[in-house]
Amino acid sequence: MIIDTHAHISGPMEMYEYFRGLAGTSGGGAAVGKFAFSDERLEESLKDHMVEVSGAGTDLQLVCPRPWAVPTGDRRAPLILEVTRQVNDMVARSVKLHPDRFVGLGALPQRAGVSPKLCAEELERCVKELGFIGFKINPDPGEGAAESPHMGDEYWYPLYEKMVEFDVPGLIHGGPYRFSREPELGYFVTEESVAGWALLRTPQVFKDFPNLKIIIGHGGGYIPYQVGRAKGFRIAEMARDPSRESLEESLHHLYYDTVLYNQESIELLIKVVGVDRCLFGSDKPANGSVIDPKTGHALNDIKQYIDAIEWLSEADRYAIYEGNARQVYSRLKE
Repeated sequence: MIIDTHAHISGPMEMYEYFRGLAGTSGGGAAVGKFAFSDERLEESLKDHMVEVSGAGTDLQLVCPRPWAVPTGDRRAPLILEVTRQVNDMVARSVKLHPDRFVGLGALPQRAGVSPKLCAEELERCVKELGFIGFKINPDPGEGAAESPHMGDEYWYPLYEKMVEFDVPGLIHGGPYRFSREPELGYFVTEESVAGWALLRTPQVFKDFPNLKIIIGHGGGYIPYQVGRAKGFRIAEMARDPSRESLEESLHHLYYDTVLYNQESIELLIKVVGVDRCLFGSDKPANGSVIDPKTGHALNDIKQYIDAIEWLSEADRYAIYEGNARQVYSRLKE
């Protein structure tokens, strides 16, 4: 079985119109209206999604809301909560339409500079009522304004406590961005890298939460590429403090998905972090769905790259395609 652990749900035009209207509002109050489309309209909007995913050989997708769906930098707490509930409910509706192909991951009503403790109620609702098995976490709710501490800070502990309590992993994924200095792609990878490095440099997090499960999206950001430089700092730290764990040990506290659109990068990721820390992910359908003129395949047909890695054993491929996902997402049913 091929389990895609990194995917975003598709929706009808009414959903996009809702978010455009939301972006144009200001002041207090809740969200502007509600998602007003039938299950028939939702099903219609999923047709192309299903065709693309099936064509890539994927059996099951763990789907979450699009990264821009929750306006975490907005100051209107009621709006953020209402929007988050609506997008999570839409994911649940999609899962209900295709229970054999989709499993839900939720978004959280994160607010810039406000304790993640406020996410607890929605997290619990999604697990108990909607059957979600994990969550997408925005490491920068301030949308580039640096209003929330890095993910190694105790600021995040209330969220980590809930994640461990319900045994739900968190996929670290960048969200909306309010500034024009950095393009979306760079911002996503930068924030995921910052989050990952913060957790790698703060061993106390995994001492306090040994069962915490975190996946760094988009191949771990810059982590695999810069691990040698980080090792230099870690060796110096270990010389000063012999109790400090090695960088290799720290890397194994985290998991990483394969949302990298070329074979060389995926090979590097696997070699650096190990087969047992890699989860298959495609981010399909998205901007990587374009056809590469050199191969005739979509860039985000990730399976083609993994299948072409000759040094992977069949056991390795099983771990990446299915086994690791089942280990990390323990609520995933057989």
